[in-house]
Amino acid sequence: MSDALTELLELLDLEQLEVNLFRGVSPDEQRQRVFGGQVAGQALVAAGRTVETDRTVHSLHAYFLRPGDPNVPIIYNVDRIRDGRSFTTRRVVAIQHGRAIFNLAASFQIIEDGPEHQYEMPDAGDPEVLPSFLERVTPYRDRFSEEVWDWISRERPITTRSVEAPRWIDPSPRPAEQHVWFKSNGPLPANSLLHKCVVAYASDLTLLDTAVMPHQVSYTDDSFQIASLDHAMWFHRSFHVDEWMLYHQKSPSAHGARGIAEGFIYSQDGRLCVTVIQEGLLRPVVR
Repeated sequence: MSDALTELLELLDLEQLEVNLFRGVSPDEQRQRVFGGQVAGQALVAAGRTVETDRTVHSLHAYFLRPGDPNVPIIYNVDRIRDGRSFTTRRVVAIQHGRAIFNLAASFQIIEDGPEHQYEMPDAGDPEVLPSFLERVTPYRDRFSEEVWDWISRERPITTRSVEAPRWIDPSPRPAEQHVWFKSNGPLPANSLLHKCVVAYASDLTLLDTAVMPHQVSYTDDSFQIASLDHAMWFHRSFHVDEWMLYHQKSPSAHGARGIAEGFIYSQDGRLCVTVIQEGLLRPVVR
């Protein structure tokens, strides 16, 4: 297991302070705000630790309320809203400096049989022959300061391989669609909730980029304020995130200083495992 993945698992291993009360920390990085996928993953961990093990999370709905401060712990307060025969519902509020920065509602269900169908997996080739993130970015090293390059080239907990050139390489307008293979940077314990929490973390890495692709906005462009507003996930089938998964991402609309993107996460054998929808702020900066 890589050091970066070990650090992610430590971030997801929350400290329990009291019944329904957990504490999480952020990585030691020079960031202005906490990464949204981290908060979503930690909140799902907090919810899952209050649910019986015979139930698995099937959906979550979350709102990013305020930027998180990476320099102080995050307190997760779990509200046990309902424990039914088949479904369990939890609400989690993430708190810093006495204010809510994020809230999440998650639903868990016992495993049941029923009818099945799914979207077919798009043809995205073999991830093993695609360039790695570092191989993609190294030819453009002169675009970045030494400080930024150190951050870009660091070891990451999630390995990604883009089918198309990522937006940070080519910001010219293009259709709002992309395909990204990803997996954890090393093997994970056989824990279904942990795999889903890691996917919740990974689901926020590239999705909002899809809504920006038609508009020629690069990473160095400070004329737009871009931030996640809300995030929803539905878990359809079991999976192992330490094996390759395809993230097919599309953006159907941008309007009113907001853009929406949807993602479909497939196992390499073609099973649709997760659906994701996120809306984000795409606000022109008035100077």
